[in-house]
Amino acid sequence: MDKKHCSGCGDNFYNNNNPLDIKECWLFKDAKLVKRIGIGHWEAPPYKDKKIVKMPSCYNERGSSRTHYIAPDKITKDGFLR
Repeated sequence: MDKKHCSGCGDNFYNNNNPLDIKECWLFKDAKLVKRIGIGHWEAPPYKDKKIVKMPSCYNERGSSRTHYIAPDKITKDGFLR
């Protein structure tokens, strides 16, 4: 796990990206790189053509254009959520 994978995470603020002298996100030490499929909350199924990406297991995106990251095994071969 490398902190470069934390870019874009709402909690990356705690990886020394703050004026509070907090050096590391409390979730970082237990984080693992996992495979996920990004689905925008505005997108409707099917999701079968979505790209699989590797990201921290604790990744937490925030904002109005939020993407939800789903484990590939939670999507059926037809592209629908299990």
